[in-house]
Amino acid sequence: MSFHNLGLSKPLLDALAAKNYSQATPIQTQAIPTVLTGRDLLGIAQTGTGKTAAFMLPSLDRLAADRNIPKPGQIRMLVLAPTRELASQIAASAETYGRFMRLSVGVIFGGVPNSKSVRTVSRGLDVLVATPGRLLDLIDQRALSLRELEILVLDEADQMLDLGFIHALKRIVALVPAKRQTLFFSATMPKAIKELADRYLTNPAEVAVTPVAKTADRVQQQVVMVNQQEKTALLTIFLQREQTERTLVFSRTKHGADKIVRMLAAAGISSNAIHGNKSQGQREKAIREFKSGEVAVLIATDIAARGIDIPGVSHVINYDLPEVPEQYVHRIGRTARAGAEGEAVAFCSPEERGLLRDIERLTRQKVDVAPLPADFVETAEKLRRLKPAPKKVEDQPRRYHSHGVKADRRADGQRRDHRNDRPKSDRSGQQRSSEPRSDRQPQRHPHRADGHPAHRPDGGQQKRRFHGRRPSGQRRAG
Repeated sequence: MSFHNLGLSKPLLDALAAKNYSQATPIQTQAIPTVLTGRDLLGIAQTGTGKTAAFMLPSLDRLAADRNIPKPGQIRMLVLAPTRELASQIAASAETYGRFMRLSVGVIFGGVPNSKSVRTVSRGLDVLVATPGRLLDLIDQRALSLRELEILVLDEADQMLDLGFIHALKRIVALVPAKRQTLFFSATMPKAIKELADRYLTNPAEVAVTPVAKTADRVQQQVVMVNQQEKTALLTIFLQREQTERTLVFSRTKHGADKIVRMLAAAGISSNAIHGNKSQGQREKAIREFKSGEVAVLIATDIAARGIDIPGVSHVINYDLPEVPEQYVHRIGRTARAGAEGEAVAFCSPEERGLLRDIERLTRQKVDVAPLPADFVETAEKLRRLKPAPKKVEDQPRRYHSHGVKADRRADGQRRDHRNDRPKSDRSGQQRSSEPRSDRQPQRHPHRADGHPAHRPDGGQQKRRFHGRRPSGQRRAG
């Protein structure tokens, strides 16, 4: 169906035309007319189905129709997202769709200075996209209030619960007005999501497209049986021999993702890792290089990969099978987006065969088993002799001395103390020499001729403390 038939205003249609968007997806066709009426909505849709536009387009239309100028520290619409990357992409979509509307859009999340987040919300916003943790930080600082909220959107609700945000969500919902429009979107409908929806939604309309059991129909899936310690060799062989445009590799742990990057680097394959231990700048750089094609391989954990909406991902590799089968659906949904085809490959160790059975039970289809390469044993033995590449300097964690002074490592590997980066000068402003002081007179205190501190009543005489056993017969003075 065309967007012109959904009841959207002209500024939104002009913005969609500027992006060459003309036909609505099934989730948009069903959700947009309902949201325009102000009714609550519960939407079940996987990533890549266009659900951001499904709630953002009609919400912007409602905000523009009833033009209330937000007061300082107040917001009219709040979109909660589980990860920084997803929050950034939702905010970018809001700005794109509302380019011909005079609506203010802001985004806040962890990993950036708190003062920047405070400035973002200080003047008031029509639309705020936020992660729960940073949002509650600003509320606790009284920099933000939800008293005048009109629309509340919870995106990736199932992922919110998986990440342990349930208590944060309860706090946030308790702070918003009872009279509001609430929109919930989730890829799956577990019992916890249903209970949450029943508690916070009022007579909602329910919209469901692409059930999780079907996964992504255009994704070609296969699994390779391999021992855990041989997975890196198999991944290296796959990347060296397959013609891939962009490959997204999923690791179960953060340290595992970093190790994969170093092993691939030793084999001459460039890649980046993205996970919770990376700084915001590192995460943005990794995604930027992946989008541009400068680095064709991105290693990610489940949490960090939420919100990565990158066209042209040709392959998704499950280096580790997820412990929650629904995560498999989210992972392979990173490819075959916008009508394109994609391929998903899973590496399954003997210990993970139970996880594979859970995935097949959920998706209601058998995953084809692919054989190991004919020369796998020989090639894997050669690769096993390679030593992992050393960690990059920028990936080294900041180190701190016990007294709180930052210290890191220089390019030559030596520790560098930031205290020594500052020029030393005396009270007259002259730079002091850093040479040993053996050939100079000892420094005297400026207020005492004898050099003793002026505030010591005993003239600077320190009491000696006795350590160890006293000779027999001696008693400590009373």
